[in-house]
Amino acid sequence: MVTIKSLLEQKGYYVWSVKPDDTVFEALELMADKNVGAVVVMDGGKLIGIMSERDYARKVTLKGKRPHDTKVDEIMTSEVIGLGVDHTIEHCMALMTKHHFRHLPIFEGEELIGIISIGDVVKAVIAEQEFMIDQLQSYIRSG
Repeated sequence: MVTIKSLLEQKGYYVWSVKPDDTVFEALELMADKNVGAVVVMDGGKLIGIMSERDYARKVTLKGKRPHDTKVDEIMTSEVIGLGVDHTIEHCMALMTKHHFRHLPIFEGEELIGIISIGDVVKAVIAEQEFMIDQLQSYIRSG
């Protein structure tokens, strides 16, 4: 079984963050620059939320707000669930599906060390299944 730690070792331990008083536009610029769908919101070194493309679409665009005038803390998701590095990707997928979110902060102890997306999890599951299929095919051919 693939763990979050092994997924992060392949993907990288990148965490892109903004401050709660940054504008939504500044957060969107960072997300576009880093080609990510969400950024964590940090205040004094502490994770206080996540702002995603979904937050922007639903809480700014649909409400007719302006991203230059709206602060991140007005639209961020503040109830954030995170996991430790020893959990499996299957556990991540189940958690993300149950709670309907696409980005999951990863902690080692109290330290935020990474963030994984549902896309990262799906890629890892597919790779694991492809490996198992290859192993089974090799076994069948050798028999």
